[in-house]
Amino acid sequence: MSDEKVKRIRAMKGRERIAALTAYDFAMAKMLDGTGLPLLLVGDSLGMVVLGYPDTTRVTLAEMEHHVRAVARARPKALLAADLPFGACTTPATALESARRLLAAGAEAVKAEGGRNILPQIRAILGDGIAVLGHLGMLPQNAVLEGGYHIKGKTAEERLGLIADALALAEAGAFALVLELVAAPVAAEITRQISIPTIGIGSGPDCDGQILVTTDLLGTSPEYIPKHVKKHWRFAEQMRAAVVEWKEGVVHPDRT
Repeated sequence: MSDEKVKRIRAMKGRERIAALTAYDFAMAKMLDGTGLPLLLVGDSLGMVVLGYPDTTRVTLAEMEHHVRAVARARPKALLAADLPFGACTTPATALESARRLLAAGAEAVKAEGGRNILPQIRAILGDGIAVLGHLGMLPQNAVLEGGYHIKGKTAEERLGLIADALALAEAGAFALVLELVAAPVAAEITRQISIPTIGIGSGPDCDGQILVTTDLLGTSPEYIPKHVKKHWRFAEQMRAAVVEWKEGVVHPDRT
């Protein structure tokens, strides 16, 4: 079944735009899958929006497994991909073992951050029959070292590097490619040049699809909503109002 889901995503290039979101628990996965999304990602963004870490580098493989299991229990019709967390893709052997653990937890594909620098790891995973979703551009697992989240592809050197990375991942056998915070013209160029779908996040309108952190879309992410989320709902305000109204009914039942 997972092979068919992967083929479906690949076949959407040039035919149907891809909408994807993150899921971290059973209830949200159930709800999201009911909307007909073709791809759900258990992202290591859970470190920041669920676990309260300052960045994604604190997320462990065991924590990823825990959340993958929760999402997998929803038995989504969507392809269920999971991030290989920081430190889980350092060598081909480590990457393969990490990918196998995520599949055992219920994932149907894994996502790895990087391009030509991790090709041996990508090939090891693919060689084991595990589907790989690539990730280029701003790599959250590198953000601490780079001093923040910066748009990639602004210089000629970065543009050429991103294109080469994208072509290498497509040739290696990745089924799709996330482009995060890539300069829009470069993202469009990559999308035209590679045979697999590109799924953008903050990379302009010309990718083959878009992905967001679900709590950003719903307006429930703590502290701030990224600039690339042009439109979001304000469910946090509604949730807060519901809790306050309920609390007042408990504390002052005579007023209700």
